[in-house]
Amino acid sequence: MTVPADTRPMVEARAVHKAYGRLEVLKGIDITVGRGEVLCLIGPSGSGKSTFLRCINHLEKIDGGELCVDGELVGYREVGNRLHELKDREVCAKRAEIGMVFQRFNLFPHMSVLDNVTSGPVWVRRAASGASRERARDLLARVGLADKVDSYPNQLSGGQQQRVAIARALAMDPKLMLFDEPTSALDPELVGDVLDVMRDLANEGMTMIVVTHEMGFAREVGDTVVFMDGGVVVEQGDPTQVLTDPQHERTRSFLAKVL
Repeated sequence: MTVPADTRPMVEARAVHKAYGRLEVLKGIDITVGRGEVLCLIGPSGSGKSTFLRCINHLEKIDGGELCVDGELVGYREVGNRLHELKDREVCAKRAEIGMVFQRFNLFPHMSVLDNVTSGPVWVRRAASGASRERARDLLARVGLADKVDSYPNQLSGGQQQRVAIARALAMDPKLMLFDEPTSALDPELVGDVLDVMRDLANEGMTMIVVTHEMGFAREVGDTVVFMDGGVVVEQGDPTQVLTDPQHERTRSFLAKVL
């Protein structure tokens, strides 16, 4: 039976495995993210959080299990009872529906802020330049950077560059946003502006998966918090429960060091 699009999960991971040679990074991850939900992934460095995020948009291929976005397998098509890997062109088309914001801003240094934001729609989606630039201006105003359209990345603070990166991802009209520790490279006084933009996105109903060490943000904005360690999900649930009354000793030990 076909599940109605508006009721099926946006992201569903079932027993997802990923290894690099003999190093097993993901050891059977089960995670579900509903539409409009914010899931915050927390845990120590090396626990597999960023790898899982990269698997969701097929920057990394999984080695076992199933990973679906909006009801479709990531990177594969099922024909009969066999999986067939999608062609690169098809993978890129699916990836364009998922926005990703990295620790490092990955802006094009030789391009203005406005051109950075329009690059995806114009190059990938073949959108009209005029309409794309108007949309980019709206998005830059939305993230508080209307006065920086003609600036270049090296003229901006880290927090401003990260907000440009968010605007660039939103310019593709994604159905899902992935954030990989988006504030970890920022000076403390710049973190708030980026979190405010993410908070607004959550309030507007954007489905988001956020790898973060910002526990206050996870408690306030997250619908679910998942604690990962050693490539497995140790604990997951309501943010208040996980962050203030964790059930597992490993979670308690981690939180005692970061809170």
